[in-house]
Amino acid sequence: MPATSSPRPGAPSSDVRRSAADPWKLDLRELGRRAGSLREWDATLPAPAGWGVEMIGVPEGAPVQLHLRLESVMEGVLVSGQVDVPVAGQCARCLEPVTDALELDVQELYAYAGSTTEATSEEDEVRRVDGEHLDLGPLVRDAVVLALPLSPTCTPDCAGLCADCGERLDDLPADHSHEVIDPRWAGLAARLAAKTDSAEGPQPGSARTNPEEI
Repeated sequence: MPATSSPRPGAPSSDVRRSAADPWKLDLRELGRRAGSLREWDATLPAPAGWGVEMIGVPEGAPVQLHLRLESVMEGVLVSGQVDVPVAGQCARCLEPVTDALELDVQELYAYAGSTTEATSEEDEVRRVDGEHLDLGPLVRDAVVLALPLSPTCTPDCAGLCADCGERLDDLPADHSHEVIDPRWAGLAARLAAKTDSAEGPQPGSARTNPEEI
């Protein structure tokens, strides 16, 4: 029987397995804890809910492409690489739909339990390896949210909405405007308009003079 070949550095993603319960959690048993062990890992995972800010975010279930390198070091597992993620939302100026794609670089050390890094760091200062698993979800979520604009726009020079009619200014003619009457003169303007209407001629249904009666 031929001997089974050992995985080479840079082996495909099958050497780092995903948890059946949560695809964002990786099983590290194939990687091992020998310092210098390295695996390249490419995958496309569905985005969980809640990755976003008020006006824009990653649609739940959208495909998130991961191109990562997992390296075992003395203190834990160093994760580095690129994340490609689609985002969608609304323009903060005109409320039109906005779609885009982010290309993000990530690098993070996941500390082993009992390591010096884990022992000397506060709970929120370092990510941790959970037993034989590593959760990529919080790492990618934080990178995405920090990269999202708080006030996204459909175009850099979007003019927004007309304050009077609410229409999108970029869709209106350049001379679009509304007559604005000082509230102090609104009553007088209404009376003048009524007089103008009455002076335009007989109203429908009014009595007319028969020429034969003259």
